[in-house]
Amino acid sequence: MGLDISIEEDRWREADLEPLVIEATEAVLSHFQLDPEACEISVLACDDARIAVLNEDFRQKAKPTNVLSWPAEELAAEEPGGTPMAPEADFTGEIPLGDIAIAYETCAREAQEAGKPLADHLRHLIVHGLLHLLGYDHIRDPDATLMEGLEVEILGKMGIDDPYTVEDSPNYGRIG
Repeated sequence: MGLDISIEEDRWREADLEPLVIEATEAVLSHFQLDPEACEISVLACDDARIAVLNEDFRQKAKPTNVLSWPAEELAAEEPGGTPMAPEADFTGEIPLGDIAIAYETCAREAQEAGKPLADHLRHLIVHGLLHLLGYDHIRDPDATLMEGLEVEILGKMGIDDPYTVEDSPNYGRIG
């Protein structure tokens, strides 16, 4: 798999980030029957300060967030709740999917507030980010329903409970 993980924040090493990213990535690619060896994905494991700059630069929101995604190609469906187009290999035979950035402090805080292990929340955020790379979104309600359903299904196969049914946890529900 063309998975490039750049760790800028050392606490991600302590959280054993790399195998969790690999597990979540393999689960998503398997769900969509994509060849992991052909897919190219980059993950930046950073802190809140770095992701706040990225969030400002790309979304004009001057604050940290948990995860950001930059798809290599626009695959989104035009109709609300529609299935995005499948990614295709380029002339080299590789499938460039895009880039993901994830912020340690925000993720750790959200996991703690939700009473969930950081590892489970991290896998959820990676699944979420990868779905964005595959054209899924949560801006329109039908799209959010589709995306969240896929997240729950993929996470369930990984043995992780539905993150959208956690009570008393406003920061663990919808992402973004």
